[in-house]
Amino acid sequence: MPVWLRNPVAAGLLALALVIVAAATFAIVPETQQAVVLRLNNPVRLINQWQPGQSIGRTGAGVIARIPFVDKIVWVDKRVLDADLDNTLVLSTDQLRLNVDAFARFRIVDPLRAVTSTGSTSNTEERVADQLRPLLGTALRNELGKVPFATLLSPERGRVMDEIQESLGRSAKQYGAEIVDVRIKHADLPDGSPLESALQRMRTARQQEANTIRAQGQKQAQIVRAEADAQAARIYADAFSKDADFYDFYRAMQSYRHTFGADGGQPPEGSTNIIMSPNNGYLREFEGGRR
Repeated sequence: MPVWLRNPVAAGLLALALVIVAAATFAIVPETQQAVVLRLNNPVRLINQWQPGQSIGRTGAGVIARIPFVDKIVWVDKRVLDADLDNTLVLSTDQLRLNVDAFARFRIVDPLRAVTSTGSTSNTEERVADQLRPLLGTALRNELGKVPFATLLSPERGRVMDEIQESLGRSAKQYGAEIVDVRIKHADLPDGSPLESALQRMRTARQQEANTIRAQGQKQAQIVRAEADAQAARIYADAFSKDADFYDFYRAMQSYRHTFGADGGQPPEGSTNIIMSPNNGYLREFEGGRR
């Protein structure tokens, strides 16, 4: 053993140097992290990159070696991440201004592109999320601007969310991200005069719609009533043409029943008494009419 190694201070310094070199040479890649190895700021390899259908233990995670003090590792999260977007002003197709809060869930599937596109060697996930927020706002304005506000309260909301996700997914590829889901937390009308104006427009539109439905119902009722009257007139005409005397007799009996209260109805208050002679033409059916 060299003499200088017998010195405790020298031995301690040597052990410390070995630990520093080992720490700079070896690294442990967790299952939840992707590693981009940079050599003099140039990417040389990817470790534990996300792939669909991966099995834990076969992803490439574990102990890796690198050139100490030359290679640098950039860590990128492998899990699903969130990008929140608050108070985004959106104009719907029925000219309603909405304050929309939404979020997107994404996963970084190309860590090398994420690092190079954001120019970041630390907090790459935050940089990617910062880039996705304005893209999410643009997708929201583009897609929600094609539908009325009522669509967000109907089952068609799911279709709109799918279209927003598809639009955002195409833009997110440039940052090495894959959009997993997009959701709207809530969409509110702004407070104050804009809200009152929007509510008034909605009331006016609903009133116009109700008036249109009511007019169509009245028109349909008149058509049905006219058809029924025409059919009744045809039936009466057919009956009259077959037996005119019987038709006169039947109509007279109906008139007698109503006039003399034989149908069970009470004469109205203040009704007038009518006195007729036995030879009155109105009573001729009691004498056999003209037969």
